[in-house]
Amino acid sequence: MTEGRGIPGTKFLPTMRHVLVGCALSLVSVIAFAEPNGPPGSGVGGHGEVILVAQVALLMLVGRGLGEIMQRFGQPAIIGQLLAGLILGPSLFGWVWPTAHDLVFPKGAEQKSLITGLANMGVLMLLLLTGMETDLKLVRKVGAPALAVTAAGVAVPFGLGFALGEVLPDSILPSSHGHLVASMFLGTALSISSIKIVAMVVREMNFMRRNLGQIIVSSAIMEDTVGWIIISVTLGIAGAGGVAVGSMARTIIGTALFLAFSYTAGRWLVFQLIRWVNDTFLSEYAVITAILIVMCAMALVTQAIGVNTVLGAFVAGVLVGESPILSTQIQDELRGFITAFMMPIFFGLSGLSADLTILRDPHLLMLTAGLVAIATFGKFGGAFFGGKIGGLGNSESLALGCAMNARGSTEVIVASIGLSMGALTQNLYSMIVTMAVITTMAMPPMLRWALGRLPTSREEQKRLDTEDIDSKGFVSRIDRVLVAGDESSNARFAIQLGGFIAGQRGKPITALQFGAKQAADRKSELEQVVAGAAKSGHLAPHGDEPPPKADISVRVESGNAAEAVTTEAANGYELLVLGFEGMYGENGAFAATVDKIAQSFRQPIALAIAGQQKGGVLDVKDWKVLVPINGTEASRRGAELAYAFSLPGHSEITVLHVARAPASGRNLSRPRNVAGERSRRAVLRDAVKLGARYGHEKIAAVEHTDEAADTAIVAEAERIGAQLIVIGATRRVGGALFLGETVASILQKWRGAIVIVAADETAPQQGN
Repeated sequence: MTEGRGIPGTKFLPTMRHVLVGCALSLVSVIAFAEPNGPPGSGVGGHGEVILVAQVALLMLVGRGLGEIMQRFGQPAIIGQLLAGLILGPSLFGWVWPTAHDLVFPKGAEQKSLITGLANMGVLMLLLLTGMETDLKLVRKVGAPALAVTAAGVAVPFGLGFALGEVLPDSILPSSHGHLVASMFLGTALSISSIKIVAMVVREMNFMRRNLGQIIVSSAIMEDTVGWIIISVTLGIAGAGGVAVGSMARTIIGTALFLAFSYTAGRWLVFQLIRWVNDTFLSEYAVITAILIVMCAMALVTQAIGVNTVLGAFVAGVLVGESPILSTQIQDELRGFITAFMMPIFFGLSGLSADLTILRDPHLLMLTAGLVAIATFGKFGGAFFGGKIGGLGNSESLALGCAMNARGSTEVIVASIGLSMGALTQNLYSMIVTMAVITTMAMPPMLRWALGRLPTSREEQKRLDTEDIDSKGFVSRIDRVLVAGDESSNARFAIQLGGFIAGQRGKPITALQFGAKQAADRKSELEQVVAGAAKSGHLAPHGDEPPPKADISVRVESGNAAEAVTTEAANGYELLVLGFEGMYGENGAFAATVDKIAQSFRQPIALAIAGQQKGGVLDVKDWKVLVPINGTEASRRGAELAYAFSLPGHSEITVLHVARAPASGRNLSRPRNVAGERSRRAVLRDAVKLGARYGHEKIAAVEHTDEAADTAIVAEAERIGAQLIVIGATRRVGGALFLGETVASILQKWRGAIVIVAADETAPQQGN
């Protein structure tokens, strides 16, 4: 192979080619010399299982290798996996070396059913993953433009595809279903887009957060959803052998009821199930098992109401993806298995089912070319027209037309289902797969060209700047809050603080109270306190869309506090708020309970101390807050938390820049400022900008550089009459919880309320 210029990874290609060929030949040799232990499929270790294992290994090997090559040429890896099936199938391997092909991929129904069953399960898991990556909030946010693009982008190509199916010759249509079902499959195949391919290119171009990028992705999501509903109805018609009004009505009504239940009560049930499994089971990967059970259950429900299992799997993925406590780690583990194992098998088998040698027939070649042309024109024209209806300009509508023309994995799934149902012939299936490959490979360079011509507006840039702040933020990455305390004022303060944060973001919160004598009465009172704080947080400004209602769980405990909190914290929380009586002693050392909890919880901890202000400390109206900052991530974390639980227009916030001078009375050398070359004014500007993100437009900025940090902080708090000081601190290395000399000194001098946000500077955040 001649090395090309400007193509990344070209030197890699000859080596990869040799590896693929060598491994593939080795696998074929293994099968050829394997002694049959019985008929195909007979017993563990039988010849049927040997062939199955070899088929899986070959599909994964060639699919992964070609996927890697495709990505180095700017194409999605899914194309490589599909090409792997085409190469290993009758299109090339079976044509060049039919004997070896029949040895590896025998035509017997019993042997074929083994790999087909595995691939069918892979379809469900692929749709589960697609649903999990479907962002309904994004769809609701974009609104009218995406709706217009979806309507036109589905209607125009569907109409063209349906019309094409009606005029196709009977020789390439299935005799059992005729024109109607094949026309509906063609219409759906031409109208659907691949959300995975679209999102990949949009993300690669850094357009995922741009207005047009969100419209593109939202339109693909909506088209995917509409496409699966159409496919479900089509399969119902195919199963009934024609249009039976009663059967079709039951299918449509059943689908509508299923979707209505799923997106209302079903969403709550799935969340509660995931939360219960996550918090109850001790075995590994229990949440993933629960997710797969939900997928299977919903797939069976859709099958029972007369539509295909694929709709149930897709909807299950959407509901699972919206679960508030679904951590990134769980999603990555599930995505890794599906991507590494299921995708190469399914798409490789899809390629195996296609026979491109039919294109040697000039008549079928012309029909395929016509199918590609109609598919491209219909999808591009429909999306472009929809963009214009939605009020977009020519450049934006052009990019939409380019983006929606990618069929990719979704197209192949639709065609595979049609082939397995007998709604498509082998020739028609091969034509559709060819069209999917060509349009998908054409989309990335076209979309890159179209997006590269679009400037950023001033309003859009402002929104992007805000989202940049969130992406680097601390509060924005909190998915679940845990609060623990006793019956002291510190505990009430902690509960109010945690409830306000959870309510503002619509996140789940668990509150644990220890030492209560009347558990039932105390739980009811505690629930009211948490709910009240969450309601106050819900009133804070949220931008375009208000958050959902916070899910509240309250438990009154009587056992050892440190052990109970440590056990509960293992269920996955991004913030722990502690409030116990006597949290620190006269020497500034923290109580044993607080210290033990802190040692076992490595995510950020907020220590809430009510000070001399008893009772309802967290009153967001007319309170004054002092936030010391010094340019470190720790101080920024404290400032962000202070902004998050202070209502704009009701709270007076002062940010105080303090140089890292030693605490008074201490003979310590002055450490280097981790902010590097940033000036004090730059640090203050950053703090004010961060406050503006939370709606605080009037923030007082003060500098102290001529005195020790602890002295300056207490003096400024007394000067402004602050009710609360919020400090971000770094946990020092050592056996006991220690937050530095400055914090220890302030705890001795300050008698008002204080919140200390303590975190390991290098500890990664969950969900990050």
